[in-house]
Amino acid sequence: MRPTAKNACGDNIYAMNERHSEPPKIKTLGELIASGYTPRPIRDEIRENLIARIQANQPAFEGVWGYENTVIPQLEQALLSRHHINLLGLRGQAKTRMARLMVGLLDEWMPEVEGSEIHDDPFRPLSRFARETVAELGDKTPVAWVHRSERFYEKLATPDVTVADLIGDVDPIKAANLKLSYADDRVIHFGMIPRANRCIFCINELPDLQSRIQVALFNILEEGDVQIRGFKVRLPLDLQFVFTANPEDYTNRGSIVTPLKDRIGSQILTHYPEDIATARRITEQEAGLTESQARGIHLADPARDLLEQISFEARESDFVDRKSGVSARTSITALENLVSTAERRMLRNGESETWVRLGDFMGVIPAVTGKIELVYEGEQEGADAVAQHLIEEAVKSSFTEYFPEIRKLEHKDVPSPYDDLVHWFFEGEGLELHDDLSDSAYRDLLDSVAPLGKLMDAHQPEADSQTRYFLMELLLWGLVAHEKLSKRRFSDGYQFKDLYGNYIRGL
Repeated sequence: MRPTAKNACGDNIYAMNERHSEPPKIKTLGELIASGYTPRPIRDEIRENLIARIQANQPAFEGVWGYENTVIPQLEQALLSRHHINLLGLRGQAKTRMARLMVGLLDEWMPEVEGSEIHDDPFRPLSRFARETVAELGDKTPVAWVHRSERFYEKLATPDVTVADLIGDVDPIKAANLKLSYADDRVIHFGMIPRANRCIFCINELPDLQSRIQVALFNILEEGDVQIRGFKVRLPLDLQFVFTANPEDYTNRGSIVTPLKDRIGSQILTHYPEDIATARRITEQEAGLTESQARGIHLADPARDLLEQISFEARESDFVDRKSGVSARTSITALENLVSTAERRMLRNGESETWVRLGDFMGVIPAVTGKIELVYEGEQEGADAVAQHLIEEAVKSSFTEYFPEIRKLEHKDVPSPYDDLVHWFFEGEGLELHDDLSDSAYRDLLDSVAPLGKLMDAHQPEADSQTRYFLMELLLWGLVAHEKLSKRRFSDGYQFKDLYGNYIRGL
């Protein structure tokens, strides 16, 4: 997968951005026949090219991670069965991505009758224009070549989509220009589906399509009959349909009508990444970082893992609507915000490079609040408060990956590895970490807490410099999460203090 090749939605596309080879030199139907070219239905074409990929041990859906043993085998089986497909899953689960990647399973070039509106096969023309052209010119019929990148059609299903949009309508302007009666089928203007003949046609969010519009797809999927304003046009269209749907749409906004579901060969369930490593791989592939950011902003591995843990926490949170899902785009945009937060500090301090601190994670809150749907309890808390809570829960979950576990019920006489650090805060005035501290000042402040350095030497002795200071701050946040220390946000930073020390000293 080429991480630099993206479409407007941020999705990487393999076949749509590949370098084209030169189209074949064949210009007429006679030359095409002489070349030995044999036309194939699109689903046979996909099937045979997929077989070649599998036999060559090449991935058919490159750059899609976490589906190797679940979704991709089912998708390949559906394509081998020549089925129309419905990809069913929550938002941000690469459904549209996989539909677009199917373009890579098409032949690189496809011949058509030159000038055809519906990619007519020169051997089996469907439209009146193509039939008349082939009948009149025979072997001299002009042939044009279509690259596979132009054989993907996509429509977002919205309530305002009409039958005319998808199938076609009578065009009065065409009738006037050609001086034809409305009874003449040449006045028909074809919709998106006939124009996608011999192509992949993807309808996203299928349940949002009105039921009467879904009914119009019945015969197209099976019999190939199209009715346009009273014209019964026999068009045995050659299409590979791919639908995407969110399971909640079945009850919330609409539903897929039963006869249409019956005509879709395979329904495949998608899912979110099942582990942090897979989630990291997706985020790092998709994040739109500039070269200067990648070069100047360093992220320690614990910081990358913590970022992904936020999404995992959100998917289990009682404040978040789990039925709506937490998109993979949450982590992608959060990473971009996280890096930009560190970059802004670096620029303000006149530095040429820096590393991400845990305090920088406050910069990801706008990315998180825009991606999660809250239940009633979450709305009462507020989106910002929920986002901060998710970060703190992610810290708590990550803490035991690097430091000894803190049990909820501990005997007061049993020594804890954190006693010296907690005592340091009890005896002192605490520690303030400002957001815009220079790297040297930030390091000096953390190094001034001697027990903090001892804990690092004891439990993370091999951590490099960047990882060491991130984990030192993680340790402080983790003790706050386990109610060993207190943390207070002030205007431009955080203050860490003993939990009860000031109160006791006051007494």
